[in-house]
Amino acid sequence: MTDHPAVGLIGLGAFGRLAASHLAPHLDLLAHDPAVTALDGVTLVPLAEAAARPVVILAVPVQSLADVCRGIAPYIQPGALVMDVASVKLEPMAAMREALPEGTRILGTHPLFGPQSAADGLEGQSIVLCPEPGVDPSCVAHFLRDDLRLDVHLSDADTHDRTMASVQALTHLVSKVITDLDLPTAPYTTRSYDLLTQAAELVAGDSDALFRAIEGHNPHAADLRARFFQAARALDARLEQG
Repeated sequence: MTDHPAVGLIGLGAFGRLAASHLAPHLDLLAHDPAVTALDGVTLVPLAEAAARPVVILAVPVQSLADVCRGIAPYIQPGALVMDVASVKLEPMAAMREALPEGTRILGTHPLFGPQSAADGLEGQSIVLCPEPGVDPSCVAHFLRDDLRLDVHLSDADTHDRTMASVQALTHLVSKVITDLDLPTAPYTTRSYDLLTQAAELVAGDSDALFRAIEGHNPHAADLRARFFQAARALDARLEQG
């Protein structure tokens, strides 16, 4: 990226606000969210103005991504680079390709952090870039590495979703189960217990929409989830048999 590139950010939910706070010092950033009327340090503009920038970031839930893409399509400039930040990649990238004008460059991204895990800063946090064939992600990757100090990984969308089925869908599932048990505070613990509860605490503040996106919009998650519950039932049966 060049000095102070013009970027539009659409969506100022929990992650969009986090992104805005870290991007605004480095970029000429304009943001839009119909539910937000003011945000310190961020210039808010109408949808058309944010969508007309040469780089557009869609920080919206995967469930609404297709509708947002259809809404911004008339304003996207020829050759614009459009990025999403969804936790899955195959479905969002297909939705962007279907709705956005021909010639739009699409770069799927997945920041592997959120407001809780990045509470102490972005340095060392990981992000995955999934460019469409023919899209060069090098400028974005350099900016993320050099300016935001992120650990950048390149992948195709299918490999990303297969990896996230275990890395994210399974761990979030286990963490949600632990949270739903509502265990009392223990007067003494083991290291393994501490690690489990820390994992549960990291996702406890995630929205239900995010959890459903991770589990329901990853085409590889359902099979792994079925295998997990099958293994749990088999283990329970072994214990019942003594």
